[in-house]
Amino acid sequence: MPTVAENIVATLRANDIHRVYGLPGDSLNGFTDALRKDGTMRWEHVRHEEAAAFAASAEAALTGDLTVCAGSCGPGNLHLINGLYDANRSRVPVLAIAAHIPTAEIGSGYFQETHPQELFRECSVYVEYVADPVQMPRLLEIAMREAIEKRGVAVLVIPGDVLLAEAKDDRATRIERATPRIVPSEAELQRTADLLNGADRITILAGAGVADAHDEVVALAERLQAPIVHALRGKEYIEHDNPYDVGMTGLLGFASGYRAMEDADVVLMLGTDFPYQQFFPAKAKHVQVDIRGSQLGRRHPVDIGLVGTVKDTALALIPLLTGSHPTKHLEDSLKHYRKTREKLDDLAVPAGKKKPLHPQYVARVLDRLAAEDAVFIPDVGSPVVWASRYLTMNGKRRLIGSFVHGTMANAVPQAIGAQTAFPDRQVIALAGDGGLTMLLGELITIVQNKLPVKIVVFDNSSLNFVELEMKAAGFVNYGTELQNPDFAAVAEAIGIKGFQVDVSDDFEDAMAAALAHDGPALVSVRANRQELSMPPAVTLEQAKGFTLYAIRTVLSGRGDELLDLASTDRKSVV
Repeated sequence: MPTVAENIVATLRANDIHRVYGLPGDSLNGFTDALRKDGTMRWEHVRHEEAAAFAASAEAALTGDLTVCAGSCGPGNLHLINGLYDANRSRVPVLAIAAHIPTAEIGSGYFQETHPQELFRECSVYVEYVADPVQMPRLLEIAMREAIEKRGVAVLVIPGDVLLAEAKDDRATRIERATPRIVPSEAELQRTADLLNGADRITILAGAGVADAHDEVVALAERLQAPIVHALRGKEYIEHDNPYDVGMTGLLGFASGYRAMEDADVVLMLGTDFPYQQFFPAKAKHVQVDIRGSQLGRRHPVDIGLVGTVKDTALALIPLLTGSHPTKHLEDSLKHYRKTREKLDDLAVPAGKKKPLHPQYVARVLDRLAAEDAVFIPDVGSPVVWASRYLTMNGKRRLIGSFVHGTMANAVPQAIGAQTAFPDRQVIALAGDGGLTMLLGELITIVQNKLPVKIVVFDNSSLNFVELEMKAAGFVNYGTELQNPDFAAVAEAIGIKGFQVDVSDDFEDAMAAALAHDGPALVSVRANRQELSMPPAVTLEQAKGFTLYAIRTVLSGRGDELLDLASTDRKSVV
């Protein structure tokens, strides 16, 4: 009989798993050796286990299929947690193998002992401890099915001695994902249609749940004469080929999306977990469609909640709609969007000679130069803002990131997973200087694994988005300064083609050369530190915050910064 580890590998192979991301360790020896003997799956070595989880998360986000990462006992699997939090909150299927200390030592305070079941419980849909070989492969099959069907993280905690033990059952089961059609009841659909047919100003808010439902949502908008506002995670699925698109709302959104929501008498929420309560209109009625009933009304009270897949619900709803809605709300929203878009584009221009680059310009040029099927992965912070506002989707491009968990340092490790899964596809990480340096060692992973990842670094020598948050709250910036190296030189030393860009005139040529380079490349851009990304609606409290910031800045003798801020951002509120 094979070992438990060998049976795990055989089961993963039967389920078309091609690789495992991780960092080896003694408690994982049985598993890594089983991979070596099998020879059909790659051990994708990383320099930090957090990167392994991020890489698995990115591959799962792009493919929709189960991916696998692994960590050794104690600190090894503990490092997986942040990346697994991201995967679980992004609802992508990941299986984590968390090796444990020897069975006989559990509970003794042994070297590297933790309590993995407790540690992983909050960042998973399933976590279980394998104490005896007889539990396998049954628990493996359960874990895989939980991850696949619940679209989340499943963790198996397995002591090293159990991995090396003889398997009691050597079956290798293939787990098939169910693809049900879920449609609300006829009564619920008719009630919804009655509400929508009686409304004059309907706005659709589309989230990640509109994936695979683009045409149906657009047809629904046409019937309702409704502008479509997207949440960030809905951008890649609904923005393209959409005559009803009016942009994004939320803290990273802009005015047209906010206004289309605010002016509506009914908001139709489709597959969205949009979290910002303050951006829902107070006087409108709300209809929410989600495949998970537990999500209904979670963010804002709803008048009608429907459990169903967006595509199937839209197809069932359209025949019940009269199509007699006034066009004024849609026309006004589209007009506002065009004006807002013009204002945003006015900011995406070259900076003056010897001036730091506008990040808007960087994003706009990158958008123009990137491939039709490029995968963009921005770091959390200001790179997400520029990506959401200036990268255009076309149905082939992908935009993924830590959009729910919101962690720094996601861009490069997720790019590793994306590029590993799609070696011939253009994968571009938009990295903040703080995010890049947090997991700087993964640049070595890129070289070692021969991945042609392209990285754009927004080097503003600061935790830029943190500074904005401080200013909004009325605090003087403190502890946000970054003393950065020459990132292009660091890249070159590691084996990555490096480009340093200090002025706007040099950026396009450098970016084009980086994208054309046969291998990994990094473009470090000296970006404007004082560029603000204002939300579409500034609350009184936020306004108070900026006022307090101004006063405190003057009092601290930093009035020059305030002047720079005003000069840079006199047009930024859109």
